[in-house]
Amino acid sequence: MPLALLALAIGAFGIGTTEFVIMGLLPEVASDYGVSIPTAGFLVTGYALGVMFGAPLMTVLGTKIPRKRMLMLLMGLFIIGNLLSAVAPAFSVMLIGRVVASLAHGAFFGIGSVVAADLVAPHKKAGAIAMMFTGLTVANVVGVPLGTLIGQSVGWRVTFAVVAALGVVGLAGVAKLVPDVPKPEGVRLRHELAAFTNVQVLLAMAMTVLGFGGVFAAITYIAPMMTHVAGFADGSVTWLLVLFGLGMVGGNLVGGKFADRALMPMLYVSLGALAVVLALFTLTAHDKIASAVTVFLIGALGFATVPPLQKRVLDHAHGAPTLASAVNIGAFNLGNALSAWLGGVVIAAGLGYTAPNWVGAVLAAAALLLAVLSSALERRQSAARAEAEAVPVAAERRAAAVHH
Repeated sequence: MPLALLALAIGAFGIGTTEFVIMGLLPEVASDYGVSIPTAGFLVTGYALGVMFGAPLMTVLGTKIPRKRMLMLLMGLFIIGNLLSAVAPAFSVMLIGRVVASLAHGAFFGIGSVVAADLVAPHKKAGAIAMMFTGLTVANVVGVPLGTLIGQSVGWRVTFAVVAALGVVGLAGVAKLVPDVPKPEGVRLRHELAAFTNVQVLLAMAMTVLGFGGVFAAITYIAPMMTHVAGFADGSVTWLLVLFGLGMVGGNLVGGKFADRALMPMLYVSLGALAVVLALFTLTAHDKIASAVTVFLIGALGFATVPPLQKRVLDHAHGAPTLASAVNIGAFNLGNALSAWLGGVVIAAGLGYTAPNWVGAVLAAAALLLAVLSSALERRQSAARAEAEAVPVAAERRAAAVHH
């Protein structure tokens, strides 16, 4: 794998750290600014919304700019946003800093996926995308726990200053290691938008929303579920999240490896197994060892879907894949937001802390059904093309036979 993928992975590590570390620092931030925890929660919501809307916006703005330069500009935006968060004198300023940092997220992963795939041979594309996303998954194992520890020990502002420094390292890596890939000739915004008329692209994005939504329906409420149902101490939630992160790392790498060999079978297996494991979580959540194993499996199976889904979008948006790739990153965040809301609804309805697992299982099963539908449509389209191509050949043969 090219060294340029390491630079992309470092950028992804910084972005993954800043996205998730805030969840462990909400009490400290809320206390410093004198706001409630739910109000401080807007720092999470604002970031997610920034990713959703920033992904297509920044990608459209970058259609005139070579991809390497755009990646560098996005890392610059990320650095500014985190520095602003680190020194913010008021809560509103910190919220602005979070949104500024989030604008880089979707476009960086979207453009980075295209660059990563272009750096390797066609049969290694999913593996290259997985290598970049490894930075995001490792952030959950190393960056988030370490950032939380720093924030709780010497102050949350230091955490965001360290994350900004990570952004500087990522920016330097992109500048030094990522080759100057020329912007594709003749690709205009209308070509990028045309990808959204492709049913397969839309189905892949819907699978992203539902499949990843299944993961976060459960994981969003892991703290109350593990402490109130499984009987873990409050301090155990950190290492359970590390276990989830380790599952993400393994699943991402396995998903990338097998997606290059058999993309759709990989999706069938990972989405089907995810639906089953989430359903079983309603039972395993009552036992400490079983729940810990389940948390690991949810991370592994959830992230095993990321490289194949991202590659599927790139494959079907060929010619102008950048915007579709970035919007698919926004789809992950839409899935997170949707599932967190649905999980909250079933808990508020009095169905208990394990009820979000059923929500997750249904979402993952729906994603599996879409995968089956997508594959069936693809086979039908291939058969129709083959038939259409066969007609002129048959006509030529008849004409040749008549002539002779």
